[in-house]
Amino acid sequence: MPRTIAAGIGLMEYPFRTASGFWRWVDLCEQGGVDSIWQSDRLVSRTPILECMTALAAIAGRTRRIKFGVNVVAAAMRDPVLLAKQCATIDVLSDGRMLPAFSIGSPRGAEWDSMHLDRTTRGRKTDEALEIISRLWKGENLTYDGKHFRLTSASISPLPVQADFPMWIGGSSDAAVRRTAKYGTGWQAGSETPKAVGKVIAAIKDAAAKAGRSIDEDHYGAALTYRFGDRDDPGVAKVIERYTARTGRDASVHFVFGDADAIVEHIARYVENDASKFILRPAADGDEDMYVQTRRMVEEVLPRMAERWPRAPKSQR
Repeated sequence: MPRTIAAGIGLMEYPFRTASGFWRWVDLCEQGGVDSIWQSDRLVSRTPILECMTALAAIAGRTRRIKFGVNVVAAAMRDPVLLAKQCATIDVLSDGRMLPAFSIGSPRGAEWDSMHLDRTTRGRKTDEALEIISRLWKGENLTYDGKHFRLTSASISPLPVQADFPMWIGGSSDAAVRRTAKYGTGWQAGSETPKAVGKVIAAIKDAAAKAGRSIDEDHYGAALTYRFGDRDDPGVAKVIERYTARTGRDASVHFVFGDADAIVEHIARYVENDASKFILRPAADGDEDMYVQTRRMVEEVLPRMAERWPRAPKSQR
């Protein structure tokens, strides 16, 4: 099956000064042909960051076409029944446009200390949560006796509109590979390099095959932060500083600056390593800056991507 290459847009911090600026930006994404909007997950922060599930519900009500998801929700920090119910509700009210994505959460997150959560159990807790969520989405009346969660005759209704409700998984560790192979319908990278993304994808494909499962070839994603112009543009230094403080990573490796051709060439390196779906995050600050950076992506990057990686006719997908 031919792969479909597509680009969505992502938010980590809330860079807008006004709510009207945010909705103007959402309208641009909806009308400009952006594939999807992705809100990152962070519960505790000093910088403004929207709560992910609330934000997606609001976007669902504002839009009619665009898909949306979380990149990625930390399942170990939440009650799995509530999370399953939230995703199903948003999917129902958006007529099937929800793209749930889960991970164990960053060990650098402030939540672990602030909320007195145990970092050491987040992997096992996530595995239990994913099993519960996936079974509730299938309509089970679930009794579950796990180490971290216990349920008696739990069920949710209405169920998601999408018959095969997506479950994208994040993370690049060996455990994340096994988790994706067992539960995932797709995999979403963080800020890994193209070569690192390719290695994880190959490992997931191998693990899924051994588990008797398969994941669609175009359900492997990557994320990158971009900026039209120079990294010394006003406002960019602050975005880079926050990124480095949050991730400990060198922004020069994980950001791409320049024109549309430079951005597309950077995407191409991921495509060469088997990634197909992309979350592009504007390095921008303020209503107008976010709007301009996104508008240029819509007007300059998306057409180049469509020309370089044309979509196959529906009968061939």
